[in-house]
This record gives sequence, structure tokens and C-alpha cells, in this order.
Amino acid sequence: MTDATTARVTYNPYDYQVHEDPYPTYELLRRTCPVFRNDEFDFWALSRYGDVLGAFRNPGQFSSRFGVSLDPVAYGPHAHKSMSFLALDPPAHTHMRALVSRAFTPKRINLLEDHIRKLTRDYLEGILDGGQFDFVVDFAGRLPMDVISELIGVPGEDRDEVRRLADLLVHRQEDVFDVPPQGIEAGLILAGYFAELISDHQANPRDDLTSGLLGAELDGKMLSVDEIISFLVLMVVAGNETTTKLLANAWYWAWKFPDERAKVMEDPNLIPDWVEETVRFDTSTQTLARVTNDDCTIAGVLVPRNSRVLLLVGSANRDEDVFEGACEYRVTRDNSKLLSFGNGRHFCMGASLARLEAKIALEELLGRVVDYEVDEGRMKRVHSINVRGFARLPTSVTLKGSRLTLGD
Repeated sequence: MTDATTARVTYNPYDYQVHEDPYPTYELLRRTCPVFRNDEFDFWALSRYGDVLGAFRNPGQFSSRFGVSLDPVAYGPHAHKSMSFLALDPPAHTHMRALVSRAFTPKRINLLEDHIRKLTRDYLEGILDGGQFDFVVDFAGRLPMDVISELIGVPGEDRDEVRRLADLLVHRQEDVFDVPPQGIEAGLILAGYFAELISDHQANPRDDLTSGLLGAELDGKMLSVDEIISFLVLMVVAGNETTTKLLANAWYWAWKFPDERAKVMEDPNLIPDWVEETVRFDTSTQTLARVTNDDCTIAGVLVPRNSRVLLLVGSANRDEDVFEGACEYRVTRDNSKLLSFGNGRHFCMGASLARLEAKIALEELLGRVVDYEVDEGRMKRVHSINVRGFARLPTSVTLKGSRLTLGD
């Protein structure tokens, strides 16, 4: 890599233009500077699939102990207080994940299927007949929060406010290179809310995840209240936000690629493939931070000990060396190698829930909608250094049995 090449390549995860479309930048990084150095924000970035996968599989070298975000407020030795076990290494990570897993079982998730389908149908009955709605505000932003809330025991009347606070936590203001004051305040309010929720569950146990966490024990050790609070905050931020973005991304990209949309419209059995291609093509979680425990050489570049390293998951999923025609949206491609949910010890524990929610939501939509349009001029993206997706996605639909495009 020459100095001239280095000078041509720029990557700033806070840049609003990057948020709008990071993929040309990723392609340039993979091709000319796969181990990129940003001196302004003091991090290295890995953009190629093999390097990102290698970092996921080597937690002894690429540590999570300082968290998964570059934001100064969120990054550091106390990151686990806001990011739960995402910001822990073994053995602490192993212990806490094992405890959480006992309450977050596949059986508990599968029992949610009927409830997720009922929630989905209730929402769709309220919005589809009007012909026009905002796919995020009216549907994709509400369904995942209801599912997570049901799982952890957040009452119905509190859910809109919890979602508003979660949105504030991930939003980044232009030219502000940290969690903005509104986000910090939202985090503190959420932590206080969950402290009260836990106290109520201690006095009145329920059959939900929060009560399960309060009773979880491994080798005589139980989770502390602070540990449970951090996990619940993680649930409503990561679990809600990423699934919201997944649903809207699937809706948008199928609209942008009408031939692919036609395939799933004609064969609903392809809906799980539609979900998988979406999380590869435009994954909700674009970046994850790590810190190096020792000096290491990657693609011929020395990355010193205690360096911040940003794993560009969104770039890895577009690596042409792994995914042929990676910049094409193909619902029938083999996505067995995608990295959207991580890999190794930190593989996303909520992946099965996210996939289940998306599958049910899209099944129910296609059962009612024969075609749809997105108002691209009025759509609005979320601005975040980690999460990619839509804040607004105005949509009009043609319902089955209707001859007219409703909302025209």
C-alpha cells in the first residue's frame, strides 16, 4: 500500500454520507487498503471477509472488553455496564452468557411464535386498509419492541416510551462524535426504568425473561441487579433496533429489485432466503469494535497492542472473494457464510428470534399484499456508527383482491 493510495482512501463511521451508502467506501477499502488506519478517531478498520472472520474467531487477540462501539462514552473498561456481556471476555463472558442462555432458551423463543403472529396480524389490520402507511413508524418499529417487551415483561403502556429512548441511544448527530446528551439521558432513564421493573419482578415473579434472569444460577453464582439491567438495556436496543432495521431493509431492497420481489411473491417458501439475503446485503449491524491484546500483523500491516479495531461486518458480507456478485441482491443465493450475526463466542444469541420475527412478519404481509411501492423521496435513514436502516419508509400497497393501488 503506497502513501498515495492511503491518501485517496478515507473512512469516517460518523459521516452522514457514509450512513447513506457505505458500500462504495467499503469496496475501495477492500481493494486498496484492507487494513485502514484512521488517525483522527484512533482506530484500524478491517474490511475483508477473511480478516473480519479471523478477528471474530480469535477473541484472545481481538478483545471485546472495551465494548463494541467507538463512542467515547460507550468505549472503555466499564463498557459492560451498558453493553452487558457483549463487552466481556472469557471467563466472565462465558459465565454470564451461560446464565442468560438458561432463561433465553429456544423453547421460550418458539413459544412466542403464535404471539408474534397475532401481534403482526393486529398491526396489519390497523394499517393496510388505509393503503398508505410508514413501514417503520407504523409497523417495523413497533412489532419488535412488542416482542422484546413481551419477552422481558415491559407493560404495553410503557412500550412506546421505551422504544423512543432506545432510538435516542443509537442516533448520532452530525459532527458530534460521541453519544449525544439526549442519548446519555435516555440511557440513564432506561436504566432507572429497568431497576424499577426488576424490583417489581422480585416482589411479583412472572413467567418472563426478567424473572428467569433473577432466578438463573450457575455454580452457585447468580446475576446481580446491575448485570440484569445492562442486559435488559441491550435487549431493547440491540434486539429491537436490529430487527426493526432488518424488516425495513427487506421491504426496501425487494422493492428496489422487482425481479427478486416477484420470486418471493410467487413462492412464499423463499421468505427465509429473503431474510438471509437482506442481512447479508445490507446488514443492520454494520460495525463492531474490538481492542488488540498483542501486536499482530494483518495483510502485511502491523497493528500494535491495545489498538482499537473496527470490524466492518457490512463490508465483509459484500466481499466478492466469498460472495459472487456480492453487490447484487439475490434471494436464492447461498448465504451460509454471512457474518451478520457474528461468529464464534460472540455469535448473536438473538439471531433465531430476529429470523423468526422477520419470517412471520413478511409471511403475513405477503399473505395480504400483491404489490407495493416505496416513496423514496420521503424515506429517511437512521444515523448511527453501528446500525444501518430506516427511520421512515413511506409505503403504499395493492391488496389482494384490489384492482387499484391504494393510496394513489
